[in-house]
Amino acid sequence: MLAIRLQRLGRKGYPVYRLAVQEAQRHPSSGRVVAYVGTYNPHTKEANVNVEIAQKYLDNGAQPTPRVVKLLKAAGVKLPKWVVEPASDKTKNLRNPEKLRKNQPKEEAPAEEPAEEAPAEEAPVTDEVPAEAEKPAEEA
Repeated sequence: MLAIRLQRLGRKGYPVYRLAVQEAQRHPSSGRVVAYVGTYNPHTKEANVNVEIAQKYLDNGAQPTPRVVKLLKAAGVKLPKWVVEPASDKTKNLRNPEKLRKNQPKEEAPAEEPAEEAPAEEAPVTDEVPAEAEKPAEEA
């Protein structure tokens, strides 16, 4: 039986994948590759799929992996009825949802003192000098 799966390429920390048709019982890195039907770059989300070749192998019974099903569907390949499409909902079953930060009761922020704020009621600064400051100080 054949499988259409992703085969990892690229350097460390920057994977790029090939869509490879190979024997299903073999590991993706060691099995004999029958054909390459496209490439996928997960960083740019760019997928290049040869639609005719992919359609030929699907019609002959090649089993695509769930990620490959998404890529083939986006490329416009007509999937057979027996291909199981992955669930589109991304809800996961959480073990302890009460421990999540978003489910904790909200703590009220402590009230800030108004002294830290800029004083808004100060007298405006003017160029005029008060009358008392103009007189020289008399010494006794």
